[in-house]
Amino acid sequence: MPKVDKPKVLVVNDDANSLFALTSLLAQWSDQEGYDVIAARSGEEGLRQVLMHDFAVILLDVNMPGMDGFETAEAIHQRARSADIPIIFVTAFVADELDRLKAYQRGAVDFLFTPIIPQILHAKISVFVALAVKNEELKRQARQLSLRTTELTAANKKLTREIEERQVAERQNHAKDEFLAMLGHELRNPLSAISSAASLIALPGVQGDAVTRAKQIIQRQSRHLGRIVDDLLDLSRAMSGKILLNRAPLDLAALLATCLETYRTTGRSTGHTVTLEAEPGWVHGDATRLEQIFCNLMDNALKYTPPGGAITVFCETDGGEVLLSVEDSGVGIPASLLPHVFEVFVQGTRTLDRAQGGLGIGLALVRRLTELHGGSVTAHSAGANTGSNFTIRLPRCERPSETRQAMTDSIETGKPTVLLIEDNDDGREMMSMMLSCYGYEVRHAADGLQGLELAATFRPDLALVDIGLPGIDGYEVARRLRASDGTRGMKLIALTGYGLAEDQRRVLEAGFDMHLVKPVDIDHLMKAIGSCSATERQ
Repeated sequence: MPKVDKPKVLVVNDDANSLFALTSLLAQWSDQEGYDVIAARSGEEGLRQVLMHDFAVILLDVNMPGMDGFETAEAIHQRARSADIPIIFVTAFVADELDRLKAYQRGAVDFLFTPIIPQILHAKISVFVALAVKNEELKRQARQLSLRTTELTAANKKLTREIEERQVAERQNHAKDEFLAMLGHELRNPLSAISSAASLIALPGVQGDAVTRAKQIIQRQSRHLGRIVDDLLDLSRAMSGKILLNRAPLDLAALLATCLETYRTTGRSTGHTVTLEAEPGWVHGDATRLEQIFCNLMDNALKYTPPGGAITVFCETDGGEVLLSVEDSGVGIPASLLPHVFEVFVQGTRTLDRAQGGLGIGLALVRRLTELHGGSVTAHSAGANTGSNFTIRLPRCERPSETRQAMTDSIETGKPTVLLIEDNDDGREMMSMMLSCYGYEVRHAADGLQGLELAATFRPDLALVDIGLPGIDGYEVARRLRASDGTRGMKLIALTGYGLAEDQRRVLEAGFDMHLVKPVDIDHLMKAIGSCSATERQ
């Protein structure tokens, strides 16, 4: 247990004999009552003791040279810490009413007249010592109560925080469970369509129109599967900060016009009235990622706007920013959902039988890609069936003085010879057939060593190399091709299922000219081959 200081009694008297008599008398009861006695020979010394100690009671002689008892009492009670110490005046004279009034005005609680009757002194001292003990106990209890209150407050805050964290975790787990169910649904739908279309093509006696229709279904659903995988991978990269932006000055209005034209020609906006109101707005951004941002907003508007509804796209400048807004007349956003629309796995409609699909990650990807560009995104809706508005704000940049020349999209003459190194038999066969249909002379190999042998004899202009090859991987294939005099100048394009910035860095360090992420769209592949060939001619 911590040591508890005893209450203290101060005796102030200038007469040595009187001081000794009083302190000796008080010392007789000190053990019994549990207090200590301190003596002072003058008012000044008494004040010094008050500065150093707390006292249960002070016995103060009235008639002292220099600072008398009244002055000493007044000085003691002027100090905040000692203002409440009870003072008993000791005097040899019978005090008249004026003296008593003066004493009480200086803070006295009582008088003792000499000669002092020991029993009376004992009784008075006992009362004040007991009061001091009680006061100290109350203070101790108050400190303990305050400490306990602080502990309980901290514990309550911790418990509240844990409850909130648990509720957030439960919501996230519930959202993830719903997301996994939705992912299974979204994957099974196109896979079922592809499987049915492939089975139809294999049936005997199938008409040509049916085969053509089945092929279109396979192509469309394959692209849909590719978009699902791309969204998942892009979200993972974006959340971990591993997306590498290829930024350059571009006119956002022109990009929006091109995207909307694609929506119209492919029929994705059929049934809706889509309007573009845009003025030139130059930003320093990645064209592919900005297109991805807009397409996600556009797809979201189409998903939640019934046929016959209107979608308006705005592009305007506002000081140092360029604003992109997508406004629809659709189902709107409930007030309870509005603060959470940019969170991962959040969707407005969670039924598995809805007409439009989606994984609930598009808007989360929009926010992250926008933030990577140094911008911000906000959502507004007045509630259910009132439509919604999504606004992107991006830092504005100056229009470049010279417009960059677009990269050559195709090669009109002198198509390059191509070597394809791919270990997946079906993928290798299909890509070879497609390249041949586009007029390219193609040789192919199933592993890295076979590919190196073909490269040495065939001497192609360009090689498409899968990274995940058996034996030696695509990185080693590229290094050996670059090390050989006969193949050092060959253009190399890497094909891989990984698209992180680190993968891109490793590909370029190994000697590749370009990096394509599977599945590779044929138009994208044609542009990549054309770009490499154009670079070679320059």
